[in-house]
Amino acid sequence: MGSLVFQISQLGFIPNRKTHLNICCGLRNGNRKPMWRSRILSTEAIQAVHSLKLAKSPAKLQQVFDGTISRLLKADLLDTLGELNRQNQVDLALKVFEFLRKEVWYKPDVSLFCDMILMLGKKKLISEVEELFSELKKEGLVADTRAYTELIGAYIQVDMLEKAMETYEFMKASGCVPDKNSSKKLKGHFQNEGHSTLFDEPCNISPQFNPRSR
Repeated sequence: MGSLVFQISQLGFIPNRKTHLNICCGLRNGNRKPMWRSRILSTEAIQAVHSLKLAKSPAKLQQVFDGTISRLLKADLLDTLGELNRQNQVDLALKVFEFLRKEVWYKPDVSLFCDMILMLGKKKLISEVEELFSELKKEGLVADTRAYTELIGAYIQVDMLEKAMETYEFMKASGCVPDKNSSKKLKGHFQNEGHSTLFDEPCNISPQFNPRSR
């Protein structure tokens, strides 16, 4: 058995080892549970991403969804969304995310929303971020610490500091415990902007938090 393992390792294969792609939240450096199971995309997922990027008109794009995308297995569809997310293909990722949520096997998943919110936040698309956060709740999900943290990160990206602080306070009031890295980075950002006292003083927040309210 030992010689068999040795021979396999010589060929470049290592038994019982899986490759994972870890995606970190915008305000944190720590690892979290990976959404995308494997770094190696299937041929079907690669072809799907390629076809979507080549579709230059609404009609062509619809053909891709009716054909290639509709035939993908669950894992390949998730990998397709993950790769579009990684490449910052915002419009295509949003369309695939919408398609995915209509699949018969789909169950609301906070991590899916968090990854989308993170991508949109990096692009400073704050309206889309707030809409997704609201849809998360409409699907019966409860926002967790990471969901609030991604929302805070999106607000910081566009210098909406009061909204970021309001969200931070509501996160604590809702029972979510901010991790140390999130708290440290958020406080550091406010100090850099000359708002250190704003971080230390609790905000007046409504019992029903609505990120889209102004």
